[in-house]
Amino acid sequence: MTVASAYGARHIKRERRTADQVNTLDDQILAVLAEDHPQSVRHVFYRMTDPRLAEPVEKSDRGYRHVQHRCVELRRSGRLPYGWLADSTRRGYHVDTFAGKADFLRRVNSIYRADLWADADYYVEVWVESRSIAGVLQDDCRELAVSLYPCGGFSSITLAYEAAEMINSVAEGRDVVILYVGDHDPAGVLIDKSLERELRAHLDPSIEMTFERIGITEEQIRTLNLPTNPRKATDKRSQHVQHAVEAEAMPAATMRALVRQHVESYLPEHALEIARIAEQSERQGLLRLAHALEQKR
Repeated sequence: MTVASAYGARHIKRERRTADQVNTLDDQILAVLAEDHPQSVRHVFYRMTDPRLAEPVEKSDRGYRHVQHRCVELRRSGRLPYGWLADSTRRGYHVDTFAGKADFLRRVNSIYRADLWADADYYVEVWVESRSIAGVLQDDCRELAVSLYPCGGFSSITLAYEAAEMINSVAEGRDVVILYVGDHDPAGVLIDKSLERELRAHLDPSIEMTFERIGITEEQIRTLNLPTNPRKATDKRSQHVQHAVEAEAMPAATMRALVRQHVESYLPEHALEIARIAEQSERQGLLRLAHALEQKR
């Protein structure tokens, strides 16, 4: 049964919610985010469409706007920490300046990373269809030291070209693996094919690349019982796709675990633990050097 048919069975009303119903919805949103954060608003919305909830929302643009509004109100009231929601759609551009060499070393110390992939046989990147997905995966990709690209639908040829040129410069004889997460719908199943084609067009011929869609797949739709929408009758693309499932329909924690599992499978054994020990030692050295510079003033 799809979520849409479940709504029909439950006769979810479209009229304005009472204060008690709004409070119940707010509690549901807070519980979902307390259990797992950060999540995008769209991930939260899909969790709220579960008909088993005390106060589910309809799976529609109207339902999404209502969840979005409640998240705004909960943040402004102080009940929902701002950092629990991910939003990579808007970013500022900043210029870093430093008070001197010691200040520079102290600031760099906090971002110093050992190379997890120095002894790896693979160079790995993660590509996702939307910025909302990227916001959910950003921290994990940063920890695992893999590049993360939101392609925003059908990727611009400039982005694909620049990404391929970067791979050409850093792959250094290693096999390349691209892991992709995107919607499973008539357009979505074509986006990764288009991206793969564009990347291959600009890669050095000597580079071996594996391109793998790790989500959303038909098997995941079945095993995770992800909510579906019927395909649009007017859409003639990808006739084998019988229903539409947005990537955000997969719970954020499940998506993060999926990406980590795939990325870590290409890392040498214990690479993350070894890198953390190296980072601690190097950071202590940077701090000692910063202290020495300050003493010379």
